[in-house]
Amino acid sequence: MSSRPRVLVIGGSVGGLFAAHLLSSIGWDVQVFERSAGDLASRGAGIGATDALCAVMQRIGVPLDASYGIRIRSRRCLDRNGNVVAEVPGGGRATAWSRVYRALKDALPADRYHFNRPVTRVDQDAHGVIAEFTDGARTEGDLLIAADGLESTVRRQLLTSVEPSYAGYVAWRGVVDGRDTPTEIQARFFEDIIFCFPERELLLAMPNPGAGDDRNPEGRRYYFVWYRPVDLDDALPQLCTDSSGRQHGVTIPPPLIRREVIQDLKASAEHLLPAQIAAVVHRTQQPLLQAIFDLESPQVVFGRVALLGDAAFVARPHVAAGVTKAALDAQSLVHALAASPGDLDGALTHYGDEQRHFGSRLVARARLLGAHLEAHRIQSETGSDTLGKWMPENYMREYGAGDLIAERYDQLANGPGGHRNA
Repeated sequence: MSSRPRVLVIGGSVGGLFAAHLLSSIGWDVQVFERSAGDLASRGAGIGATDALCAVMQRIGVPLDASYGIRIRSRRCLDRNGNVVAEVPGGGRATAWSRVYRALKDALPADRYHFNRPVTRVDQDAHGVIAEFTDGARTEGDLLIAADGLESTVRRQLLTSVEPSYAGYVAWRGVVDGRDTPTEIQARFFEDIIFCFPERELLLAMPNPGAGDDRNPEGRRYYFVWYRPVDLDDALPQLCTDSSGRQHGVTIPPPLIRREVIQDLKASAEHLLPAQIAAVVHRTQQPLLQAIFDLESPQVVFGRVALLGDAAFVARPHVAAGVTKAALDAQSLVHALAASPGDLDGALTHYGDEQRHFGSRLVARARLLGAHLEAHRIQSETGSDTLGKWMPENYMREYGAGDLIAERYDQLANGPGGHRNA
C-alpha cells in the first residue's frame, strides 16, 4: 500500500470525481470504483453553471468559467395562450451535465478509475476500511467515500431504515435539436427559461448546449422538464410497465416506455401548454421519465466512511443544485481534512456536521418549491396553500437555491483551509 493515505471512492459520477480530484490535490492516493460498465457521459441533461461550481472546477484545474454555457437572459412565464405574463431578469448560465462529467473524468489518470466494480459491502476497524465487490475482490483504504447516488449500496448498509421519499410527482424530460425548435422560440425565447403553470403542474423549458458543447444559436438544443402529479401505488407502476407487461419498479429505461404513454403525454401537452411549448414536447423523439424523490440522511459519517452528494442528501430538482452541491460536499470534506492533519475523526465529524446542515436546508427549500405539485399534500401544515398564493413572478424569482449555494461557498472560501480564489 502507498505510504500516502489511501481513499476508496465508491461511485464514479460527478460527486465521486470531485472528491477524487480534491483529495488527490492534498496528497491522498485515490481509487474510484464505478458500478456501471461504461462511460456515463450520455446521462444527465442541462445544469446551471454556478459561480461556486466554476470555482471548484478551477481549483481542480479543469476550467469551467463564464465563457462556458449559455447565458440566460431572463425567466419568463407563459400563459396557456403563449403570452408572456411575468418576467424576472437574469438567470445565470446553462451548461450540459456531460460537459462537467467529461472534463472531470478526462483529467483523472485512467489507472485511478475502475468501471464495472459494483460494491456489495464495506467493513472497517480502527486501522482502515475494506470494500468488497460483486466478484469477491476486496480492497483496503484509510478512508471510504460513498458517492454512489440515491440508491447508494453503502448508505443502505449503514442506515438500514433510511429510504428515499417519493414526492408525489414525476418529471418528464425531453430535448430537441435547435433546428427542430419552433421558430417563435428561436426568435423570442432562445436565451430565456420559460415557466408554465398548468394547474398543480410545472414546466420549465430552456436552451442547452448542443453536440460538442455547441453554444451557438444554430447548434444548441432546447430542453424541457415537466412535473406532473402521479399516484405512487397505481399510476406510477403503470407508467413504468413496458409493452411486454414487465413492471420496472419506479423507473423505466426510456426505450421501454410504451408508445401509448408517450402519445398521452403529447396529447396532454396540446391540451395544457402554450402551442410553442407543446410543439417542443411533440417533437421530442424519446422522452425520459423520472420519479421525484428526496432523501435526508440523519448521519453522514460512520467511522472511516463518509457519505457524499446524492448518497447523503437528495433535494428535488427545483433547487437546480445537484452538481454544485456535490462539488461543495467534496470541497467541505477536503477543507476539513486539510485543517485537521492527523485527526481524521475530528475532520470527518466537522464535515458531517456542516454538510448535514447544508443538505437539510436544500431539501427543505426544494420541498417548499415543489409543495403545490404534491397530489397528496395540497395544503401546507399551516392549513394554507402557500405556493398557490405566489404570483408567477415571485415563484420564478425564488426558484433555485442561489442564495444558499453562495452562502455555503463563502463559508468554505473564507473558512479554515480555504480562501476566495480557491
